Amino acid sequence: MKKQELILVGGGGHCKSCIDVIEAEGKFRIAGIVDLPEKVGDEILGYPIIATDNDLEELATKYKYFHITIGQIKSAALRIRIYFLLKRMGAELPVIKSPLAYVSKTAEIGEGTIVMHNVLVNSEAKIGNNCILNTGSLIEHESEIGAYSHISTNVVINGQCQIGEATFIGSGSIIINNLTLKKEIVLGAGSLVTKDLNGKTTYIGCPVRRIK
Repeated sequence: MKKQELILVGGGGHCKSCIDVIEAEGKFRIAGIVDLPEKVGDEILGYPIIATDNDLEELATKYKYFHITIGQIKSAALRIRIYFLLKRMGAELPVIKSPLAYVSKTAEIGEGTIVMHNVLVNSEAKIGNNCILNTGSLIEHESEIGAYSHISTNVVINGQCQIGEATFIGSGSIIINNLTLKKEIVLGAGSLVTKDLNGKTTYIGCPVRRIK
């Protein structure tokens, strides 16, 4: 079966990790990468940088499938802007899932989300659109992850948690069960969350404390 062509938007380090997952999944052929003007003509892991953000509208007339490979640490703003830009252009953003990941048949994964190597998504979990579930993360039963969020490497989100939109959870963090983290939180690496957290705030520590 002929593979569908896929355009990647963003050419940084996260793009390289996404390429590895896309190649392992084997459903798409990467047709090119969108990045900064000065990088057009370069390659990332053998795939050409063919265009800039200004060329997205033209690309959307030639290609159906896109994936946002811009990383997200503090703010999801750029990933959100590109997501809605692509949607207005009629692009489709498929779910990308590593064959080394486990996603329960009762879980839901939103469009444009990538499920990376060794991720576990257990029963009745719900993952929003345009999320990053990074390597080795665990989303337990009935937990919900809001759109545009990045769950970093080796994060553990226990059962029946509610994670708000555009949230970043740093590597190795643990969220105990039945908690609510409101939208646009930044949670530092290695944090332990034992209580509900307010949104648009940065936290770090074990247990967490607010830092701004």
